[in-house]
Amino acid sequence: MSVARFPAEYDDRESKKAKRIASPVLGFSNEDKVGTIQPHDDALVVTFRIGGYDVKRVLVDQGSAVEVMYPDLYKGLNLKLEDLTAYDSLLVSFEGKTVTPRGQIRLPIQTSSDVVDAYSPYTAIVARSWLHVLGAVSFILHQKVKYSSEGQVKEVIGDQTMAR
Repeated sequence: MSVARFPAEYDDRESKKAKRIASPVLGFSNEDKVGTIQPHDDALVVTFRIGGYDVKRVLVDQGSAVEVMYPDLYKGLNLKLEDLTAYDSLLVSFEGKTVTPRGQIRLPIQTSSDVVDAYSPYTAIVARSWLHVLGAVSFILHQKVKYSSEGQVKEVIGDQTMAR
């Protein structure tokens, strides 16, 4: 069983150490694989509710340092250019090309997403920062993201069919 503990609060004033607050242990076991196709090498692709809409084909990428929203999703959410704030860092696309994001936006899922004009099989990518803010643990083998909310362990289950 893989286990990770995440304290619910941090206090920078107290020597940057995490406060100890009781929260459920987030872990995975073989029972979490029930309902998945095994063995596999599928990406963890989920459906999220973003800006009041169900958004399919969202890649959960622990290796990415930035969240990305692609133009189709940006347009589908009826966002306008004036909704974006400046973002001047360059990104590298899946094809290895340098891409300049059009800007940055914060949406109700409480993560910032950069709007990138590049091809992707996904509508958005959530990255390490989203996992950290949520205090979540993702496990691609089990096709799940787990996080603690209101004293309970909640799950987001991947969609292998959509990933393929």
